[in-house]
Amino acid sequence: MDIDSIECISSSDGLDEEEVQHMNLLAQFGSTSKSTLNSQNYGGVNNNNNNNSNLRPATSVHELLECPVCTSSMYPPIHQCHNGHTICSTCKVRVHNRCPTCRQELGDIRCLALEKVAESLELPCKYFSVGCLEIFPYYSKLKHEAMCSFRPYSCPYAGSECAVVGDIPFLVSHLRDDHKVDMHSGCTFNHRYVKSNPREVENATWMLTVFHCFGQYFCLHFEAFQIGVAPVYMAFLRFMGDEADSRNYSYSLEVGGNCRKLTFEGTPRSIRDSHRKVRDSHDGLIIQRNMALFFSGGDRKELKLRVTGRIWKEQQNPDGGVCIPNLCS
Repeated sequence: MDIDSIECISSSDGLDEEEVQHMNLLAQFGSTSKSTLNSQNYGGVNNNNNNNSNLRPATSVHELLECPVCTSSMYPPIHQCHNGHTICSTCKVRVHNRCPTCRQELGDIRCLALEKVAESLELPCKYFSVGCLEIFPYYSKLKHEAMCSFRPYSCPYAGSECAVVGDIPFLVSHLRDDHKVDMHSGCTFNHRYVKSNPREVENATWMLTVFHCFGQYFCLHFEAFQIGVAPVYMAFLRFMGDEADSRNYSYSLEVGGNCRKLTFEGTPRSIRDSHRKVRDSHDGLIIQRNMALFFSGGDRKELKLRVTGRIWKEQQNPDGGVCIPNLCS
């Protein structure tokens, strides 16, 4: 749906010599312990050259557990061909049971030795360079990394297949420069949406505005889509940070006209939750099209919606321990 007017005002058998060397290396480093990893200072971003050199043995072991096809870490069952080349179970199907290294048939040979070595390893989170200090058994590491608070954020821009990831300052610049998103400072907003033909409500019609207040960034979404066969408009706020931090903030939205109004108040969802997940949960201000046209006034041939809102931070009252709103000026 085209947008006519938008205004947002801010207030080992058969192994060759190379494989034998690899297995010897596994035997040498397969018992990597937490104390060894801690002594190598994996957790910080200020590793010096000496610490980088200490990373090499564990990195070499990790490379042996890397699938040659997808380059991801291999987890049981790890398969091998008659020449000892290994591959993960997913890629074994993808290559039609042919070894990608020597082209021999893979069969159903398990590399139990490599699986056992992996079981004995304890490795740092892959986000150690950006601050995660945790160390995990090899088979628990992947599960942690999927939820690690130091993992990068996905671009919150809705309706595109944008695959950009990064930290919050990077994504703010990306939204401004690449998606041409409007940026505003302040914790109050006045959002006007005008459409000459409001009957044309389709899925995937969206707007995004970024607000900066309390030292944080918030994404205001406003869009037209359908719930079943009913066309609706929806506005909601997302917090550019983790869910735990998003709970420190609240927001309100209001839309109205003809002496009527609808209001919504809630906690912004983190951008860890996808735009579609938040939208489909209906966690925001939802306006049925007939009500939106009523708010617009006139002959209902043109949509004119004005959504106002406010963001505030909840603060603990030192006397009573009760949350009180901290309103920005």
